[in-house]
Amino acid sequence: MPLAEHLRELRNRLMKSVLAILAVTVVGLVYYKQIADFLTEPLRDAVGCTAGFGRAAEKGEACAEITISGVIAPFTLMLKVGLTTGMVLACPVWLYQLWAFLAPGLHSHEKKYARSFVAAGVPLFLGGAYLAYIVLPTMAATLIEFTPEGTGNLVPLDELLDIITRMVIVFGLAFELPLVLVMLNFGGVLTGRRLLGWWRAMVVSITLFAAVATPSGDPLTMGALAAPIVLLYFLAVGISLFNDRRRSRRDPYAGLSDDEASPLDHTPEKVGAIEPVDAPSALPESTTEDGPARRNGYDDAT
Repeated sequence: MPLAEHLRELRNRLMKSVLAILAVTVVGLVYYKQIADFLTEPLRDAVGCTAGFGRAAEKGEACAEITISGVIAPFTLMLKVGLTTGMVLACPVWLYQLWAFLAPGLHSHEKKYARSFVAAGVPLFLGGAYLAYIVLPTMAATLIEFTPEGTGNLVPLDELLDIITRMVIVFGLAFELPLVLVMLNFGGVLTGRRLLGWWRAMVVSITLFAAVATPSGDPLTMGALAAPIVLLYFLAVGISLFNDRRRSRRDPYAGLSDDEASPLDHTPEKVGAIEPVDAPSALPESTTEDGPARRNGYDDAT
């Protein structure tokens, strides 16, 4: 396929993905109040002043009041909720479109693997998003604890939803990392042994990523994000090592690069039975009636 056709195919796939996201976004806009209530309910329970700020301040409890500031803020809030809903719930569609764009360049057995990757990518993304939803109350409660005693904390709802959106998308995409590593291994780009050799750097990188991705920076929230990704990374390494072993059984040279010499088998083999071979003379023989002609006592030219 020429480059123009590839670009046209990419445009069509992107359009289908965008249309799917927009379709779900419209549904999210219609029910945005219910969705916003669902997203903020754990946070309200974790940091909200359920008994009123006055009584909470007397007891020295830190709490917050969720507010909306401005006339345009509710409309902006509705758009954010709708787009977040469309991005998360439409993930099966845009993941499938990504696979459909790559499928023509794959072999038949690779297409089978690609379908499995798409089937695994959707629950991984949703699982990461759900994990973010679980740890958000703990993160918010940790941040609110820094509020001085006797001081109220007004939390804008749009700012709160920004944090929720970022956490949900970041957690969901982070859970796709092991899947990408397995795809690179099945494509022959990375070996399981090389992935295993990177484990120290990967653990440090995942921890740093968790520290940057979580706004609170507390060890509990960082660990809640880093620990599952590290476990999934080692699971990806195990799958890659198993795939390399399976591939080496079918093809002993599968693990070699294109510029690497293949191993030689130095095992000696048995020599078969020796068969007599009649060697022709160097020159044609000159014969007489009594037999081969002799010159100076030698046969032929010798």
